[in-house]
Amino acid sequence: MKNPMLEVVSLLLEKLLLISKLFSSGSAGEDNGRKRLYEISSFLRGDVLEVPRTHLTHYGIYLGDNRVAHLMPDILLALTDDKGRTQKVVSNKRLILGVIVKVASIRVDTVEDFAYGADILVNHLDESLKKKALLNEEVARRAEKLLGLTSYSLLWDNCEHFVTYCRYGTPISPQADKFCENVKIIIRDQRSVLASALLGLASIVCMGLASYTTLPAIFIPFFLWMAG
Repeated sequence: MKNPMLEVVSLLLEKLLLISKLFSSGSAGEDNGRKRLYEISSFLRGDVLEVPRTHLTHYGIYLGDNRVAHLMPDILLALTDDKGRTQKVVSNKRLILGVIVKVASIRVDTVEDFAYGADILVNHLDESLKKKALLNEEVARRAEKLLGLTSYSLLWDNCEHFVTYCRYGTPISPQADKFCENVKIIIRDQRSVLASALLGLASIVCMGLASYTTLPAIFIPFFLWMAG
């Protein structure tokens, strides 16, 4: 007979591994390869540039003259109006905190700063989405019109929505769609109900019978059961 606790631990590890794959596009190091050279002469104004960053793929529109427009979350936008500070290259830490507080801007950086040491793919979305792109000049003009502060949502308004709107006229995000599909898989797996129920029971045992432990222990398994 299988140990129920081992079953729960195994299930939790399985879920964590699945969640870790939601943004498993690879990452660029915080400072590694920042001095890398790129074949800028091969980029055309209006091209979509694509690079891996921490846990996600980042996108931008090439504007020509070594300039890239891209939607970038940045915690500093919520903390200061000093353009001298906010115009500096956005580090991974600033980016992740910006995602959490949902503050961003569509800004212009050099190709090197945009890529952050990672490899660059050009117009890769054309093939993967199988959509007809607008003329490159129109793409670049759309991007330039949107420069400045903007709202941010990981699922509904991210850098991929920005570039797909500029290049195809429709804001879509395959990364966000993949995230939602994986969440559906987790919710539909009825073992999640058992795992959440056991975790709720464990929290009650460890922290006592209180509303902040009892209510989640009841309602989370119930909602997972109903949604499954």
